[in-house]
Amino acid sequence: MLVMWVVGALLIWLAIEKDFEPALLLPMGFGAILVNLPLPGVLGNIAVDAAGHTTVEGAPGIVTWLFQTGIETSEAFPLLLFVGIGAMIDFGPLLSNPRMLLFGGAAQFGIFLTVVLAVLLGFPLKDAMSIGVIGAADGPTSILVSQTLGSAYMGAIAVAAYSYMALVPVIQPLAIKLVTTKKERMIRMPYNPKSVTKTTKILFPIVVTLIAGMIAPDSVALVGFLMFGNLIRESGRLESLSQTAQGPLANLITIFLGITIAFTMQADRFLNIGTLIVMALGLFAFIFDTIGGVVFAKILNIFLPQGKKINPMVGGAGISAFPMSSRVIQKMALKEDNQNHLLMHAVGANVAGQIGSVVAGGIILSLAKVFLA
Repeated sequence: MLVMWVVGALLIWLAIEKDFEPALLLPMGFGAILVNLPLPGVLGNIAVDAAGHTTVEGAPGIVTWLFQTGIETSEAFPLLLFVGIGAMIDFGPLLSNPRMLLFGGAAQFGIFLTVVLAVLLGFPLKDAMSIGVIGAADGPTSILVSQTLGSAYMGAIAVAAYSYMALVPVIQPLAIKLVTTKKERMIRMPYNPKSVTKTTKILFPIVVTLIAGMIAPDSVALVGFLMFGNLIRESGRLESLSQTAQGPLANLITIFLGITIAFTMQADRFLNIGTLIVMALGLFAFIFDTIGGVVFAKILNIFLPQGKKINPMVGGAGISAFPMSSRVIQKMALKEDNQNHLLMHAVGANVAGQIGSVVAGGIILSLAKVFLA
């Protein structure tokens, strides 16, 4: 119990002092303290079965009720948050340079590599699959997949996903420099965007939802809510709803999601060697997601003529951490060459990564149906 108070205090310190994802780490940190007080309080009298499902004797505490209602029963909180995220995203840079969509897929490599590694380390397949999704640096997707699969490490997975997302400016430069040369990092990419019509921007979320529903049916809730938020944004007729989704809705859900996920951070469930291994595997997944995108760009460059080559750093922006990753790539490019502006290319890859991460989550859930049946 005392150790979890320290963990909670550490998360609060990182949120306030270091500005690491404060909107989520602060509620999670305070929630970790709240659910580890000695009396029932916010939890009520609960019992957890082998599958991770909770039963309550008498009336549930408020955090237990929020968890059962908003996450365990319907996954409502992560899904509703995607409406707000979708309303924030401008897919224009991607639509004007569609080849960036390739990096949204390539940068999910670390997810599947980590699933294999976790299985080899002895984790049950449902836990291995949930751990792998940390690599997407997409908190809501990680929470939804781990809850749907009934992973015993949901709390550690949530903490890892949001912590590594906050550490993008620290982790990504190290991973990218590991597999690139200075000459590659100095490649310039002229930005000549094609005009994107309003009709295209409106059709894009609809078409993506249809395609995702056919190739990865289990991703349709994730993709659908994300694209619904984007359709509100691009319709041009619902500005007040778009602003509500981007602001009040996203902020409100973020607050409740952060403090609710702390339900899984009770000391008897959180403090074990498995949690430390999960955190390490999550870091491995995140690093190799970044490396996957970078290496894919290097492979493409073998076949591209001089003057058309891609700066491999752009491939690293294909993870879901939007817009942090694209900013990191721009900063790295300017450090190597103060006239090299890669931001719009990186933004295109970054929003593709947002789509790629939720589709990857859906693929994981589809595979789980086959292998866990």
